[in-house]
Amino acid sequence: MKKNIVLIACTMLLIQVSCKEKAEKQEETVEIETNIQVDAPDPANIVPIEHATAVIEWDGNTIYIDPVGGLTAFAGHKSPDYIFITDIHGDHFNIDTLNELDLDGAKIFAPEAVAIQMPEALASKTTTIKNGETQEISGFSVKAIPMYNLREEAKDFHVKGRGNGYVFTFKDERIYFSGDTEDIPEMRALENIDKAFICMNLPYTMTVESAADGVLEFKPKKVYPYHFRGRPNVSDVEKFKNIINEGDPNIEVVQLDWYPNEDY
Repeated sequence: MKKNIVLIACTMLLIQVSCKEKAEKQEETVEIETNIQVDAPDPANIVPIEHATAVIEWDGNTIYIDPVGGLTAFAGHKSPDYIFITDIHGDHFNIDTLNELDLDGAKIFAPEAVAIQMPEALASKTTTIKNGETQEISGFSVKAIPMYNLREEAKDFHVKGRGNGYVFTFKDERIYFSGDTEDIPEMRALENIDKAFICMNLPYTMTVESAADGVLEFKPKKVYPYHFRGRPNVSDVEKFKNIINEGDPNIEVVQLDWYPNEDY
């Protein structure tokens, strides 16, 4: 009888130890699983096409900015999921290029002044976006920033309220495309910009000095001069870089090849 009692007691003890070990292993597994982190999307990859035209690739999305140059200009790139157009001028808005692109399933965002010039097939794919408006799109957001001229002799080129610059927010990364503008208060008031694409060409937008002064005000982490071919001259982007470096060495100036077919 005593032997049976001892045997039962030993068996119960073994069961308790086994259950405890199993529970500890389960807790360890849960702890390991809860410590697994999902990788955040990589920063946006931005490819210059020419002048004001670029392709943004982020988290499986392909975004065209001001697509011009025909289908061949985008050789090697995926068809766009989204297109953003800044203004009515031909170096930003080109119907022939839009008609050549594969827009099956694509969405276009543009100012009203652009949308009303589109044929019905394109207009049906287009959402108008106004200065100050924000659109939430497939995991990222876009805010339309005013773009316009300040100089009296240039005010008719880009009137206030017609065109858009854009600030894209991809998770924690914020990217600004200025469109055709001068160093307006709305640009100077920007905050927490990681990459800023800033125009600088005369007579249509602003001088190198004005562009640099505006950048030094809102202090992006990186600035990319673009849209710097004017008439007849090309802006001195090296001078722009020097002004930025002297004014704030913490701002990195990045020069991309915006004119691959021309010697600048």
